[in-house]
Amino acid sequence: MEGPLVCPSRLEKLLVCTDGSPDSQGAVRGALALAQPCGSKVFFLQVLEFNPELEARVPEVVAIRETEVRNYLESCRAEAERLEIPAEILVRRSETASLAIVREAQKIQPDLIIMGRRGRSRLFRLMMGNVTARVIGYSPFNVLVVPQGAPLKYQNILVASDGSPHSYAAWDEALFITRRMAASLLAVSVARDEGELEIARTIVERLQKEAGFQEVPLVTRVLIGSPYEAIVQAARDTGADLIVMGALGLSGLTSLLMGSVTERVIGRSQCPVLVIKLRKQEV
Repeated sequence: MEGPLVCPSRLEKLLVCTDGSPDSQGAVRGALALAQPCGSKVFFLQVLEFNPELEARVPEVVAIRETEVRNYLESCRAEAERLEIPAEILVRRSETASLAIVREAQKIQPDLIIMGRRGRSRLFRLMMGNVTARVIGYSPFNVLVVPQGAPLKYQNILVASDGSPHSYAAWDEALFITRRMAASLLAVSVARDEGELEIARTIVERLQKEAGFQEVPLVTRVLIGSPYEAIVQAARDTGADLIVMGALGLSGLTSLLMGSVTERVIGRSQCPVLVIKLRKQEV
């Protein structure tokens, strides 16, 4: 029988972005699971994405929706208070949900942003997949993406590395969490073809040496193929309950300022994905 979750790192403030959809429920549950052992304060944020022209025509519809949003967030706060977790609710209106989330994050300065990967697709959709991607791209804070129904365990961790500064920041975080949680750690590097095999081997050899220096047991794998497919499959094959990745890789930026491999892993992973951002002093 599994014991209670241990706090994986210093997490005094958690910003949970939700829209009330089933997929965002994973973010709420994950935040509450982390907040208890970490002694965190949780900020529940919902952005009411609206069209000013629509609001001018049918203001009563927007008012009804805002009441629904507040009622839902109050239920989240009530659950937090039942667990003796300090919580605050935030409702914001914006034409662009991702920008509103990033602005609130800048004010709150959370230790972690927690999100679902998809959201509503109706008129008042608040959090589609591209919102999560844009928040990761534009926010300087680490983001934990929790799929619907995925448990938060931190026991079998997979870290993916391509040798980029962002992936080494993810490696440092994965190593820290592994030591703190007494977890198992798997490091993978993916070669797109035979010509990249030597580079991938060099990457995992470096990680193996660093893990040995810190006396952390590490299993490594060098894989060949599509990076995101190989990472997701490795996580499934090994029963990983957390994937740790950098926000960007060696392939550069997408239009959302987010690495395409990371974005695709998030979209297909069955377990939570922790996306690590480079701090300014690390760039």
